[in-house]
Amino acid sequence: MGLYLKRELENEAEIGVWEITETEEELKELSSTPTDEMEEISFIKSESMRKQRLAVRALLNTMFDDKVYLSHHDNGKPYIENNPINISITHTDRFVAVILHDEEDVGIDIESLDRDFSVVEKKALSEDEIEDLDDEKRNEQLAIYWCAKEAIFKRLSVYNLDFAEQIEIERFRPRGEGELEATFINKDEDEEEFELEYITFERHVLVWVVG
Repeated sequence: MGLYLKRELENEAEIGVWEITETEEELKELSSTPTDEMEEISFIKSESMRKQRLAVRALLNTMFDDKVYLSHHDNGKPYIENNPINISITHTDRFVAVILHDEEDVGIDIESLDRDFSVVEKKALSEDEIEDLDDEKRNEQLAIYWCAKEAIFKRLSVYNLDFAEQIEIERFRPRGEGELEATFINKDEDEEEFELEYITFERHVLVWVVG
């Protein structure tokens, strides 16, 4: 399938989604991955994980006119060595997604709705968020909660973040796409507001934050 979605947002961010239908060899041809990174990828035991890494590279090739060199900070946050653009990356077995912005910090997360997210309720939600859950769409709502908090976590790059206590998502009802409002509370009790967007497609949910 290759490029599944490419969208420029009103806030000047750009999102790309790649559907992984290719073989590993086909992805190698499409990805133009540098030799040193290819060697690193070759040591990954999981074929699915190798394909995800290669698909990210293939997606970046469609989003940049020039060849880019992807690397990661010590905390795992990705960056482009030869371009100052801000980037966040996410992946499942079937899709990889990237968000880019020239100036603003970004975060993105994708999850398959075929996963059981019941553990998220205990691990990452506040009492108020649990009370707001809708039994009819509980798993989808939990997936959106999780993706939203993961996207903010990636945007902030803060260690030891307590998802239940430090990231609050305002009440929402799952739709095909929508907006979310969130508050991050740091260790000093200072608050920072975030606006997120999400879409659902092919039994997946994708959430992103810019700024």
